[in-house]
Amino acid sequence: MAPRIQLERAAWSWADTVKPEDVTEEHIEKAYRIRVPACKRVVCRRNCKGNPNCLVGIGEQGWLGEIDENSFHNIDDPNSEKRDKNKFVGLTNLGATCYVNTFLQVWFHNLELRETLYLCQNSRAEEHNMESDYEPQSICEHLQYLFALLQNSNRRYIDPSGLVKALGLDTGQQQDAQEFSKLFLSLLEDTLSKQKNPNLQNVIQQQFCGQSAYVTVCNQCGRSSLLPSRFYELELSIQGHKQLTECITEFLKEEKLEGDNRYFCENCHSKQNATRHIKLQTLPRTLNLQLMRFVFDRQTGHKKKLNSFISFPEVLDMGPFLEEKDEKCVYELNAVLIHRGISAYSGHYIAHVRDGRTKEWYKFNDEEIEKMEGKKLQLGIDDDIAEAKSQTRKPKCSKGYHCSRNAYMLVYKQQTEGDSNEKITEEVPAFLQKLVDRDNRKFEEWCIEMADMRKQSVDKGKAKHEEVKELYKLLPAEDGQPFEFVPLEWLKKWLDDSSLTKSIDNSKFLCSHGKLHLDKIGDIKRISAKAAEHLFKRYGGSPRLDRSSLCKECVVQQCRVLRLKNQLNKDYKEVSSLMKIPVKSNEGFWVGKASLRCWRQLALEQLEDSQKETHQPNGKTNGEGPEISALQDTDSKDQENEEMKTFNEDILCLHGGMSISVGEKKLISHDVWSRLKVYFPSAPEFAYNQDACQQCIMLEREGKENEALNRMMAIEQKTNLLNLFQDRNRPTLHKWPQDTDVLYIVSLFFVDEWKKFIRKPTKSSPVSSIGNNVLLCPHGGFMFTYESMVKGDAQHVVLLWPSEWDVINRLFLVDQPISIYRLSENIQNTTNVHYRTQPELCLDCREGLIFQQQRDLQEYTQATVYVRKVTNKRIMKESAPELNVSGSDAEDEREELKIEGESDPDFYQSGDGAKRQKLGEFVRSSTVMPISQKSGIRRSTRHRKLRGEKALIVSANQTLKELKIQIMHAFSVAPFDQNLSIDGRCLTDDSATLGSLGVIPECVIFLKADEPLTDYAAMDDVYQVCMPEEGFKGTGLLGH
Repeated sequence: MAPRIQLERAAWSWADTVKPEDVTEEHIEKAYRIRVPACKRVVCRRNCKGNPNCLVGIGEQGWLGEIDENSFHNIDDPNSEKRDKNKFVGLTNLGATCYVNTFLQVWFHNLELRETLYLCQNSRAEEHNMESDYEPQSICEHLQYLFALLQNSNRRYIDPSGLVKALGLDTGQQQDAQEFSKLFLSLLEDTLSKQKNPNLQNVIQQQFCGQSAYVTVCNQCGRSSLLPSRFYELELSIQGHKQLTECITEFLKEEKLEGDNRYFCENCHSKQNATRHIKLQTLPRTLNLQLMRFVFDRQTGHKKKLNSFISFPEVLDMGPFLEEKDEKCVYELNAVLIHRGISAYSGHYIAHVRDGRTKEWYKFNDEEIEKMEGKKLQLGIDDDIAEAKSQTRKPKCSKGYHCSRNAYMLVYKQQTEGDSNEKITEEVPAFLQKLVDRDNRKFEEWCIEMADMRKQSVDKGKAKHEEVKELYKLLPAEDGQPFEFVPLEWLKKWLDDSSLTKSIDNSKFLCSHGKLHLDKIGDIKRISAKAAEHLFKRYGGSPRLDRSSLCKECVVQQCRVLRLKNQLNKDYKEVSSLMKIPVKSNEGFWVGKASLRCWRQLALEQLEDSQKETHQPNGKTNGEGPEISALQDTDSKDQENEEMKTFNEDILCLHGGMSISVGEKKLISHDVWSRLKVYFPSAPEFAYNQDACQQCIMLEREGKENEALNRMMAIEQKTNLLNLFQDRNRPTLHKWPQDTDVLYIVSLFFVDEWKKFIRKPTKSSPVSSIGNNVLLCPHGGFMFTYESMVKGDAQHVVLLWPSEWDVINRLFLVDQPISIYRLSENIQNTTNVHYRTQPELCLDCREGLIFQQQRDLQEYTQATVYVRKVTNKRIMKESAPELNVSGSDAEDEREELKIEGESDPDFYQSGDGAKRQKLGEFVRSSTVMPISQKSGIRRSTRHRKLRGEKALIVSANQTLKELKIQIMHAFSVAPFDQNLSIDGRCLTDDSATLGSLGVIPECVIFLKADEPLTDYAAMDDVYQVCMPEEGFKGTGLLGH
């Protein structure tokens, strides 16, 4: 199909040759594109919005093709959730509980431990008969139930939330897996030790506990001291090693006790040099070897992961490491626990476990379980995820060995003659099997329910498929047959079927005459009357648009507009030619130069506006509601104040006459004006002999006189107060002048306004009065003390000499004189000097001001502070940046910061015309302005950023630790490498808030960074430990 623009042109191709009054039904059908051929599905790939007869690409593809039952529902096949025969059951990851799932799978496959748990006496279960319900409560009871589900559940994976909740674990925080293993086994040992059956009390010791001893030998006398100990796993350091046997050897190697670490020998009765080593005496049936991949980094102060490769055998002979070799010292690899990821604080845990019955290897990855081929351990790609920067290649492994850079725990099982597991019968107790059967029934009911829901959705989809398929064939409207219009979007939603089909709403497509809007022809589709009757009968809706809804009035108006647009191009060329002919001074009309430059654009806009007015429906614009129309009308009114909308309005004055500005208007001929008048019949008309507005002439004359008076006034005031204007020879409080005992005070706001007038007397209003009330409290007392003004409050006021005050009193109206006196007293040949203000200080309001200042400094939110990075080679001193700029720059900055009082809500106009700042705003502003030591000199309050400095948004209740995290992202400096200071004070308490540390808005914090980490992959670890590490504190593993 032709592009949309070509369809638009074809629809109105007749407008050039047909007058508006000659429009016929044929022209109306062309304008509404009734006779445009319908698109074919093979040729047209997407819907043509310009063609109301195109019904291709609106979502019909899914209904006309082959039936896909899965498209009728979004319910997964419940059979996929069922456990396959001879397959193990997975565990759901509750967020960050993969480390728990791996150990649970390892312990479940320890058949002796599973059998022991099933044999544990459960007094609560015994109190319930088979008919009553029993629910697990304690940790041991939940573990029993979990193992029973793992053994006999029909589900593909189960939810361990009962056990996790009983343990009190945070499902969103990943904990230390090795610590979890130790604490959990310790908890089991304590629970089993309380059993009445003596065969169960020592199962944990028999399975996991070995005997060792710390052997210390005195170098002087040779005396050997033995300290027995028990172990449940061997913690092996892997740093600097490649083989597991090397790690065990280092674990057992001799340690020299020398110097301050010398050993006190009871035989020698003194401290002597000695050697100490660990002696393995007996080994457990299950040997847990913890590979210490997560170590403490002294440089960063946090844990990090070692990603070095370690080779370990499938069969481990522990004989060489025993003092007294036992026959049962050969072990077979039974499980490998993997941590995938480079960080010690994140990543994913999986387990490779060998089935005790079949000797086959399985990979347990939460819900997913994969069986290894050929009864062999295959670590595969799961062990290749490591640090991106590492160039270490995986070493070649000998037969019977495996290499891993992510294995953090190895579980070896003692080799025995025959199959020791044959004697183990891990039969689920009846009370647990009852719970499992109940869960299986619920699961089966859920599967049946899901299957029924799938079937219902499929049946419903098939029925609608047939309905839509038949109805879609009826949609195309045949030539000469009755037709109606329906919205395109409604048809798409009807065919989409993913959302509820609503009634058909055609009200958005009506013009002002209540018929079909011409501009909406691309948003609707023409369908057969038979199909429309079926759709409206089933889904309802209104109004119905048929052939009688084609609007002749809109077509006639559009025809008229198009003809005027075509005529406009011809008239524009003729006007351009006529403008080149000189115009006599005694004929023609005045027009605005700006109007003349854009008259063609103005004419087009007027034609389009008239077209929109004709097409607008009652209370709606282009199908939108009255609320939207009101908003658009408001916007258009605002734009009319800024842009020219009417021809010749640029030379129309406020009084309705012709503007007095000669440079803005031009004289044109009568021929040019007659052509322009066709397009702008209501434009203001000014003949060549018409005078300019007399009121404007009078106002211009008065304005020039006022400017002359203002210049004279400014010259006089500047001459009399030259030092005040130039900030020269100003009195200061910290060094009181010797030749006077009194100084006068005015607000800085008055001086700034006065200087603005002196610089630009023709553009600024003269200052007639001084509003000193802003410096007083509501009780009429002064708000500042002598000491506070010396320390910084003087930046809000300007000090005047007595001679200047006399001039001020003569030139301006003063609402309240304010002065400060120096009083001297001679007591015992000692001169005591103190100061007093008039009016005197109001103590209550002064205390309130100080309290407000302190509270504002400690309760700010979303404030800006600046962090400046410094180095040893280049220490950047904090200085006043405004002292480095020129005088003209400072003046310009003051001009930028000053705001006209008439339009600023922070200032009010007094009865005598003085502009005064509100007291409340003045008091609040005093809390953030920088301190100035010289009164009378205004410093810039705008912070000038220096090189190496960045702005951060902070709040007073934010901790220093959180600020360091922000700085880490801004400067790539880890928090433990940051040394922060402000005003010479070091900021060290990470838990303290910024408000309590004295960090105020607009302050500069200096950052000195220590030497960076050699491995910046650890930055991820830093981010993870921004909060204190609590481990398993408060959980059931610690008895809570």
